[in-house]
Amino acid sequence: MKKIIVLSLLLAIGIFGLVNVKAQKFALIDMEYILKNIPAYEIANDQLNTISKKWQLEVEALQQEAQNKYKTYQADLVFLSPEMKTKREAEIVAKEQEAQELKRKYFGADGELYKKRESLIKPIQDEIYNAIKEIAVAKGYATVEDRASAGSIIYASPQIDISNEVLTKLGYSK
Repeated sequence: MKKIIVLSLLLAIGIFGLVNVKAQKFALIDMEYILKNIPAYEIANDQLNTISKKWQLEVEALQQEAQNKYKTYQADLVFLSPEMKTKREAEIVAKEQEAQELKRKYFGADGELYKKRESLIKPIQDEIYNAIKEIAVAKGYATVEDRASAGSIIYASPQIDISNEVLTKLGYSK
């Protein structure tokens, strides 16, 4: 008898718990779409591409210098004394190291390009995040997913996509 009462009580608690669970609301955004519709992002991206190409040319110029020194060294090898060989080899290695160091300075994990990207893009991303957060809080969304980066979303109703709302909130009406 006790078992039946305990099981009935557990069943009642479980059913009450299921009835009491609220349906959570969620929404989707398309970050790529939002970013493409923000002119400041496009301008910042163009600046980053320009700077990146300029720095890449600088690195390639140093690498080319090292390559030219090596070709000259190869051509002059039979005429060089052991001391001159060592000196030329050291020059080549130094030029290659200089190119690698410049590449690391510009394109490394904490390089100049990363810092520049942070200074240009992060404020835009923060502004988008704040707009999404305000919309989510106002409309009671538990989560907002980015459909551009969520590989597991196969189909989603356009009705739950708030990308245009985000753009409107940022002052870019669509």
